[in-house]
Amino acid sequence: MKKTTTLLAVLSLAFATTATAEVKNLTLVSWGGAYQASQQKAYSKPYGAENGIKFTWDESSSEAVNKLRTQAESGDISWDLVDVVAADAIRLCDEGLARPVDADSELAAAPDGTPASKDFGDLIVSECFIPQIVYSTTWGFRNDIAEWNGNKPSTICDIFDVKKFPGKRAILPGAVSNMEWGAYCAGNKDVYESLKTKEGQQAALDKWSSIKDNLVFAASAADVPQLLTDGEVVMGSTYNGRLFSLIAESGAKNVEMLWDAQVFDLDGWIVPAKLPAEREAAVMKFVKYATDTQRLADQSKYISYGPARNSSAPLVGKHADLGIDMAPHMPTDPNNAKNTILTNYEFWADYRDDIDAKWEAWKAQ
Repeated sequence: MKKTTTLLAVLSLAFATTATAEVKNLTLVSWGGAYQASQQKAYSKPYGAENGIKFTWDESSSEAVNKLRTQAESGDISWDLVDVVAADAIRLCDEGLARPVDADSELAAAPDGTPASKDFGDLIVSECFIPQIVYSTTWGFRNDIAEWNGNKPSTICDIFDVKKFPGKRAILPGAVSNMEWGAYCAGNKDVYESLKTKEGQQAALDKWSSIKDNLVFAASAADVPQLLTDGEVVMGSTYNGRLFSLIAESGAKNVEMLWDAQVFDLDGWIVPAKLPAEREAAVMKFVKYATDTQRLADQSKYISYGPARNSSAPLVGKHADLGIDMAPHMPTDPNNAKNTILTNYEFWADYRDDIDAKWEAWKAQ
């Protein structure tokens, strides 16, 4: 009996080791472009080199909610870790499509021992959300438009002034941020209270209708810098990191940023619910590494997004290649954050599906 028990224990250990060893490739979902490149440089490449893990990247974060719903319905969860905005994390958690995470037992503490829950603080907006960065959606504009007679847009509502600033504007395809700006420039400074009403939603859409002939609906945030570079548009909204990449890294001297009424948001990871045990274990080991103090600070070497941990902020230094100080290029820098809109995550978790439908119907008109 003793030999049988011992043999079973050995076989069980061998099976567990084999099962763990089989997880040599993780599928990560992100947004592509400069942001995804910063993730790869800061943590997936060093982690892969140290642990023999290969990463397959999918650039479907903008469709994460619907695709995870489909995967859950089919019972085939093909993604291991998904980068989403905070509002989508709340939705996925509420629908049981994301796994709850115990920050203090499953994520790394700060170097001084501060528990992860305190180090991330209020940025943990859902029990399923693992914060990575603070970013903003804002505007870039050309500074060489002859018809502007030397003027430059200085406030968010200048984007709706096609007489003073003629030319095409590129906007992101979805409702988020666009509806905030529409409401704000329709005169509703408390944008979320306004957008809770049908009248407020219509006012925001009507504001965009006033310049619809001048709009170019970009397929994604990645397209906007190219549209600006090619001169196909004179203004365009995208993530501040993509504009930083265009201006600072690519040296586009004829493009500047408009920070007024930038829309602050959070981005981070969710772990899909009901992953096989061995994949879940491999994912949690990686995410503990990828969201520690040093790794989040390392990411700021490659992109102008603020790290989500308090302990990471003092470690933000210079750009890895350009050698410039990164702090002034962060959306949270006081000179850039004089007038901001903070994304209301609970609002978008509650109203997203309905407002998305209205936005798409308006675009199709």
